[in-house]
Amino acid sequence: MLEQNFGLSFFLKTPRNKENARLIYLRVTVDGTPKETSTKRKWDISRWNQKAERATGNKEDSKALNYFLDTLEGKINSYRTSLAVEGRTITAQMVIDYILGKTVSRAKVMEEFKLHNSEIFALVPREYSKVTYIRYETAKAHVQEFLKFKYRIDDLEFRELNYEFIKDFEFYLKTVKNISNNTTLKYISNFKKIVLRAIDKEIIAVDPFKRFKGKKEKIIKRPLTRQELLLLEMHPLIVERLAVVRDVFVFQCYTGLAYIDVYNLKNSDIKVGDDDELWIISERQKTGSSFNVPLLPQALRIIERYKGHPQCLLRNTVLPVISNQRMNGYLKEIADLCGIESTLNTHKARRTFGSTVTLNNNVPIHVVKEMLGHSSVKQTEEYALTEQQAIGKEMRVLRDKFKGKEPIPVDVSLDIIKRLENEIMELKKRLV
Repeated sequence: MLEQNFGLSFFLKTPRNKENARLIYLRVTVDGTPKETSTKRKWDISRWNQKAERATGNKEDSKALNYFLDTLEGKINSYRTSLAVEGRTITAQMVIDYILGKTVSRAKVMEEFKLHNSEIFALVPREYSKVTYIRYETAKAHVQEFLKFKYRIDDLEFRELNYEFIKDFEFYLKTVKNISNNTTLKYISNFKKIVLRAIDKEIIAVDPFKRFKGKKEKIIKRPLTRQELLLLEMHPLIVERLAVVRDVFVFQCYTGLAYIDVYNLKNSDIKVGDDDELWIISERQKTGSSFNVPLLPQALRIIERYKGHPQCLLRNTVLPVISNQRMNGYLKEIADLCGIESTLNTHKARRTFGSTVTLNNNVPIHVVKEMLGHSSVKQTEEYALTEQQAIGKEMRVLRDKFKGKEPIPVDVSLDIIKRLENEIMELKKRLV
């Protein structure tokens, strides 16, 4: 892209003292923006023609200096021409950086993405889970596909990234790939980490994400109700593969373990606690945070059921857990067989423990936080009771108070109803 106007001049910098020998400076002005730098050469002011911007006289030192300045000017003009041929924007700072030897990085996005992911893989499972690595690999694949779709190239230099690229990538994920808003933002967040890494490594100076604002949609993720959980536990399943998956899922509902944690659960993680009862005492694979969960009778029965199972003996694990993808597929079959309309997946079990099994039975939220291995109560609040459950609990207390009492006069009952309506409104506000 050609600049509108370009200026280049040499001048002697006025020093603080009154020496005649002064530094020669180069000033570059592009579209009204000036930048300057020293040429590291000094010259006597009495032998300088500012109008010509060159040394005066025919002495050898004058000729040598003028040759140096002519060569420098020619070098700058050649650089301008090369930028114009490439169709790149020319700025005064770019010219100054070129003169100072600060070459523009040619580092490429996909090369850096591959390097980052290989480092993540090398730290699995010590610092990262395999799921984290897979997520970054998926994000990398989306960026690669976008480059081919939009630009018909395999890679792109970081210096060519801008806000428009980020917005186009977001639009591509939502439309061409048909990915939901929240999942799109997750992939963009993965990509942003690579860009921030490039900034830290001084590959690029400007963050193309600076003006990008993605807004997550609030999604209500409902746990299983008490009735649904009981239906799931009690429904007879003849097919063994479905029965095993159901038992693993129910075990998660009564322990709060994430899929990867129940998959890796070993007998050595089952320990006797200070209360002389059996506990799961381990660390979350995802975050490395510790979690201690007392084993409820339902969970203990399932552990006992699979003692000596061939797969458990082979892997030295408590339960015969299959892959997450297969398990979620089987859970859909199980939901149909049990007449459960809500979607079953491995994470819903963890949410059911946090809401239906614990918080709905008055277990304090800070206790639930520790059992789930959350880093903050804010995380646990997402598992809090639904509005209907919370209002239902409060109204059950009220119903118990009114049982067996004489009818209330109409004028009094209206006041009570109004007060109750106000209380319910306040309760709804707190739950939002």
